[in-house]
Amino acid sequence: MPDRVGETAASDAIDRRIINALQGDFPLVAEPYREVADALGLSEGELLQRLDAMLERKVLTRFGPMFQIERAGGAFVLAAMKVTEADFDRIAAQVNAFPEVAHNYRREHALNMWFVLATATPEGIARTVAAIEAATGLPVFPFPKEREYFVEMKLHA
Repeated sequence: MPDRVGETAASDAIDRRIINALQGDFPLVAEPYREVADALGLSEGELLQRLDAMLERKVLTRFGPMFQIERAGGAFVLAAMKVTEADFDRIAAQVNAFPEVAHNYRREHALNMWFVLATATPEGIARTVAAIEAATGLPVFPFPKEREYFVEMKLHA
């Protein structure tokens, strides 16, 4: 009978290798997942299955490219709201239902809900802020980027 603890440890070690390998320098080739899988000693199918499983288990919250949206004509802002604790989950669900919301964080601050808005045009930010305010009945405070910093952060899994 297989050692379940050993299997879990091996699976975790493989997942950690995948996470470490996919932080930057993703190959720009016709079959990038096959190339990454080969380098890790996995099949392409196993790599894709493990990525899906890590996303499902919330080990990873997102896997994909990071774009500089302004270069493509779009815009993004960090936005915040003050939400009562009793309404937090309901308001979070309303905010997160907007496709322009990239991610949402709870903070210990008077403005306790922070999220990123990304739109195809700069004008889309104001429209989305107004739509979120209409949907939730609460003011949204957008904080546009004043200066950009590049920090290549890679986390060792």
